[in-house]
Amino acid sequence: MKVTIGPYKNWIGPYQIAEALCFWAKDVKDEYDFPHKPDWVHNFGSWLAGGDDKDSWLQKVCLWIESKRKRNIKIKIDRWDTWSMDHTLALIALPMLKQLKATKHGSPFVDLEDVPEEMRSTETEEWDSQTCFDFYNEASDKIGQDVHTRWAWVLDEMIFAFECEVDDSWEEAFQSGDIDTVWKPVDREGNDVTEEEAKLFQMTDGPNHTYKCDYAGMAVVQKRIDNGFRLFGKYYQGLWD
Repeated sequence: MKVTIGPYKNWIGPYQIAEALCFWAKDVKDEYDFPHKPDWVHNFGSWLAGGDDKDSWLQKVCLWIESKRKRNIKIKIDRWDTWSMDHTLALIALPMLKQLKATKHGSPFVDLEDVPEEMRSTETEEWDSQTCFDFYNEASDKIGQDVHTRWAWVLDEMIFAFECEVDDSWEEAFQSGDIDTVWKPVDREGNDVTEEEAKLFQMTDGPNHTYKCDYAGMAVVQKRIDNGFRLFGKYYQGLWD
């Protein structure tokens, strides 16, 4: 596999040109403490764009240029990439999920039934049912904590599932002892016979077989892995920064 995906193309229009021409204008902050250029710079950009009536020649040129610009995407799939496609995709998805968790700027809505019970109760139902960005926390810290905490938990469950897919050594924690297998000669009815008389062989534990496995404990982890992949599918369109 060879994948080359370039950055998204930034839109360059009259407003961006206005800001570039007025580079010397100092930023001012809005009510949310976000910096932006003064209103007169924005008005200058509106004039360059042609106002509300029709597009200016500059706006039309910018639109034409934008139609010709394409994001650099090249993907080559080799035949071995699909031999174990679930593992191949996990190698890519895992580091992306970890980076998203570290750099995300907002959190999508998470259904209450998808998180533990201690995260379901809320005193802000009206606000808490909406997608929330970090800057909403000024209105209510409780709102932000609820929304972001649930999404962080969902991301952690996705990451756990993909970590187990990439490295299945987690199963070793539930296993102990050694496997000793012998093949016992039997007839068609399952009775012991000599090797010369044998038509079939039955696999059975040998004298040095000490292997044990906590299948119940393994099933608990597997259930969490399955749920992590379920959440990945359900909230796939929420994987944005």
